[in-house]
Amino acid sequence: MKPRLFPLLAEAIAAAMAGYLGYQLSTYDVPLLLDLACALALYISFRESLHQLRRAPHTVTHRCTVPGCAFTVRLTRANAVENRRWQEIAATHPSHT
Repeated sequence: MKPRLFPLLAEAIAAAMAGYLGYQLSTYDVPLLLDLACALALYISFRESLHQLRRAPHTVTHRCTVPGCAFTVRLTRANAVENRRWQEIAATHPSHT
């Protein structure tokens, strides 16, 4: 898919889904401002989800190996050297949270 086509398609799909769900809420006599707030929140959520799905095949995540530690690094389109460097940083970072 062309690089410029996917963002436009994602925006259109997110807007359509948010508009439809906003319309569904309006049929239950939800106040207009609440309906708009919900539709906007849904639009942003759908849009971000679609953009993350697009980046997923090119993304790698490294986590700390210590049980219970929440340290995470997410890399997108990194080369092998950078990928290995961040893998080592994640394994040996000093502050375990």
